[in-house]
Amino acid sequence: MSDSKTYVPPRVWEPEASSGGTFSSINRPIAGPTHEKELPVGKHPLQLYSLATPNGVKVGIMLEELLALGHAGAEYDAWLIRIGEGDQFSSGFVGANPNSKIPALVDRSGPEPVRVFESGSILVHLAEKFGAFLPASGPARTETLNWLFWQMGSAPFVGGGFGHFYAYAPEKLEYPINRYAMEAKRQLDVLDRQLATHRYVAGDEYTIADMAIWPWYGVLALGDLYDAAEFLSVKEYTHVQRWANAIAARPAVIRGRKVNRTWGSDDEQAHERHSAADLD
Repeated sequence: MSDSKTYVPPRVWEPEASSGGTFSSINRPIAGPTHEKELPVGKHPLQLYSLATPNGVKVGIMLEELLALGHAGAEYDAWLIRIGEGDQFSSGFVGANPNSKIPALVDRSGPEPVRVFESGSILVHLAEKFGAFLPASGPARTETLNWLFWQMGSAPFVGGGFGHFYAYAPEKLEYPINRYAMEAKRQLDVLDRQLATHRYVAGDEYTIADMAIWPWYGVLALGDLYDAAEFLSVKEYTHVQRWANAIAARPAVIRGRKVNRTWGSDDEQAHERHSAADLD
């Protein structure tokens, strides 16, 4: 790879210029399927196709929280999408999400299946469907959506930016690590200031904003993301620490984190989920 200090971009970028890294085998500059394969369909109204990355965990938590509230209609099948093996480029998955990113949800509870993609959209869909974890109207709803979209817009700096260059890039480069570490810490400070005066991110009630933000910033603050807790001095964000630990202790969060997880100890994993017993 070219020295970053002397690299001069060509007039036209070519795919061969890819710099490699952990996920280089699945990165490509075009969309669409690479192979034909239909998605499996289970017996429940909701079909989740995912992996327990931060974005995938959001939906597992939401579904388990809905079930914990007694919403029987939130029963679901969770199917593992192994992104390292290119499952997200199957014709079936591309049909559920043309962007080929997990998670994807197919809601089969109505007369016709409805595809829902992008984790934030899935959270809103489920919250409105079951009337839970999102205020129905007014300032409280707006504030919840403010923070949901803050996460959707900010997390790529933490994941694709800081996480990529700190943990996954083929070599450590000072400039991008410093650039994205600064932004990751700024975002943690934004969150810390909000949580200094609020029990949960959007106010006094637990909402989809918490479910969206916690798998990124809460897990980062607890030291379980990128092994970067010391590097980012996460302990200094005391209000984030309080909130992150409180969310982590919720039974539905403990269960939701297991969904479509393929790493960690055996009792932390449930490659697929088709009944509550799969998480016990």
